[in-house]
Amino acid sequence: MTVKDNETKIDPRALRDVLGCFATGVAVVTSVGDEGKPVGMTINSFSSVSLDPPLVLWSIGLETPSRSAYAAHPSFAINIMCAQSKELSLHFARPSEDKFAGIDWRPGIDGVPVLDAALATFECTVEDRIVSGDHEIFIGRVMSMGQREADPLLFHRGKFAHLGELV
Repeated sequence: MTVKDNETKIDPRALRDVLGCFATGVAVVTSVGDEGKPVGMTINSFSSVSLDPPLVLWSIGLETPSRSAYAAHPSFAINIMCAQSKELSLHFARPSEDKFAGIDWRPGIDGVPVLDAALATFECTVEDRIVSGDHEIFIGRVMSMGQREADPLLFHRGKFAHLGELV
């Protein structure tokens, strides 16, 4: 299907399927919610924005219940997940009263949770927020980062995937 003009209506499900052709990493974005309670959710809407200054972005649906917690806190952490953390990624993708029960993490900048199982982490302060369409984009200034050796967890066409042969 090719879109030739701005008049064509794009079916959201078809758009999601085609966007799924772009393989992404899997991350868990964390912050601090009401009464200092940690919040976290699995995302694949993560990207670098700028090296100087060091900026990254992620987005959240306007109707997502935890959006207000992310909007109210000045910081967040992006936890890039490794292949061994598939179950943890699924855990943070599901609703739960206490997503952090039994999860190993440490407090990062402004108390945001940094997951011990992450392949890489970015601790960020909120630089800007932009509402566009049915999502809000959070742009963060990287204040601290870290990484370890492990294979990345990938997402492609609605399924988890692993890194194949390097070309």
